[in-house]
Amino acid sequence: MYDYIDIMKEILKVKRGDGSYSEVAIGDVIDTLDNYLPKVKKMIVITDENVYKYYNTFIDKYEKIVIGLGEKNKSLKTLDYIYGELLRMGADRGSYIVGFGGGIVTDIAGFAASTYMRGLGFGFVATTLLAQVDASVGGKNGVNFEGFKNMIGVFNQPDFVLCDISVLSSLPEREFRSGLAEVIKSGLILDKGLFELFEHNSYDDFRNNKELLFEAVTRAVAVKKTIVEIDERETGDRKKLNLGHTFAHAIEKCSREFVHGEAVGIGMRIIADVSLNEGLITSAQRDSISKVLDNAGLPVESGIPMPQLMEALKNDKKKESDSVSLILMKGIGECVIRKYKFDEINGIIKNAD
Repeated sequence: MYDYIDIMKEILKVKRGDGSYSEVAIGDVIDTLDNYLPKVKKMIVITDENVYKYYNTFIDKYEKIVIGLGEKNKSLKTLDYIYGELLRMGADRGSYIVGFGGGIVTDIAGFAASTYMRGLGFGFVATTLLAQVDASVGGKNGVNFEGFKNMIGVFNQPDFVLCDISVLSSLPEREFRSGLAEVIKSGLILDKGLFELFEHNSYDDFRNNKELLFEAVTRAVAVKKTIVEIDERETGDRKKLNLGHTFAHAIEKCSREFVHGEAVGIGMRIIADVSLNEGLITSAQRDSISKVLDNAGLPVESGIPMPQLMEALKNDKKKESDSVSLILMKGIGECVIRKYKFDEINGIIKNAD
């Protein structure tokens, strides 16, 4: 499954549509950043205030743009600021951008690089678990609009992503748990063995055992690599990576109470119930999924009324006219895409309760 093996280091090469590769390095890799950078006159790092505080010794070697914290900064207003700074710095088509941070930073840095002067080269240093296993890998870059997640964006894979496991030890507990939701999702989609790691190990094991976390991150990235190489622009199989996300995005639109991974965890619980009702998983499998999510410390429900969630669903960027595709679990380690009309969804959720 992996292209290169070393002690605490894996290199996975994700094939891009033009035949080139996006290289994802996992393990003890943060000190190798300079090896991935092209020889250009102007190297610019985009980061946020918190990441800069911890990693200024790395970042200060380059020109930098520092943005604010939180989803409110994943916006067109922030993009406007970044474009202005790039102009002020004299950035041109020969410049290069590095997004250094979590998923918000990598999403907005990738979008800025893809659109400034019709596109600059870029790569990422992913500093959160969620960014390492999901946001920074695969080439989805974008910003939110009027409360809707990633409504404006592009498909454009980075040249490289560095996923250093050591940096995850400093993550706040809530942020670490949020990232685990995306790892669990990867196991449910395509890697039963990855899901079983969560059946046999506790939250504290993942938090404190670097080798176990290294395996989990590597397997999650391998799942994404497999799917992205089949369907880079989400016309078919890549939709499976949205397991739990359709309801998660609706939850995030309706409430500021939950971080992304928590909303995904709730979305996966809903989908597990629907999958059981549709005869795709057994009661024992549904209970196992719930137990794994519980052990990761992810919330059980949103408390948001279903009519309110439905209104948010109707504006999801993945909707098609009066329908939306839900990703359902088919056993553990496999899933299927099923399209439902909006007036059907209330019924299947009610029957699943």
